[in-house]
Amino acid sequence: MLRKMTGALLIGIVAVSVAACGNQNNNGQAPSSAPSGPASGAAAASQPSSYESLYRTSVFLGDSITEGLSYHDVLSETNVLAGAGKTAEFALKDVEDLVGRKPERVFIQLGSDDILWPTDDPQEYSLTHYAELIDSIQAKLPKAKITLLTVTPVTADAEKTEPRYRNIEAYNKGLKELAAKEQVGYVDLTSLVTEHADLYDTDGIHFQAAFYPILLDYLKDRSE
Repeated sequence: MLRKMTGALLIGIVAVSVAACGNQNNNGQAPSSAPSGPASGAAAASQPSSYESLYRTSVFLGDSITEGLSYHDVLSETNVLAGAGKTAEFALKDVEDLVGRKPERVFIQLGSDDILWPTDDPQEYSLTHYAELIDSIQAKLPKAKITLLTVTPVTADAEKTEPRYRNIEAYNKGLKELAAKEQVGYVDLTSLVTEHADLYDTDGIHFQAAFYPILLDYLKDRSE
């Protein structure tokens, strides 16, 4: 959930969260709509214990898109450290919590809110803090394997509503370069989302419950 901010930070995060997540409930909350039809719900709930076992030593750090993993009960909240409006800068405050969970693997998925940040160069601003976040995690969890996940694309309608989402491809290119520089893992989710475009939630940004088991299956073969 969002941390309480004061002064200018509060104004900034409210603006970002409303833009990125407000299409759900106009209040920056995590995905709230139910899966479309019984098949979607069944897919999400079919093997929760197997995913929890597979990712029992992993933690997913991210924003409201990442939060869908625990929101839809695909993974335990113990394995998900995420919230609406989370940016690379704000995620720095989660490092101590992350360290306390003693993960062997850390998946980071940030940037969807970062590219909306009200500054002259949101990408540079974000990736600077992203690098600081990675360095902090590596210093305190030197044996943990870190994997960066790309910002997931949005629908054409969502991009039309918020033109700054057109910067996702450029942001992901910068993220790939950062991963190489920091010598951490990198997984591009673009093709996976494109293949399962029917699993977008109503806002065209977040995803239905059925998407998350597919995501975890995809990652288990690409993050070793």
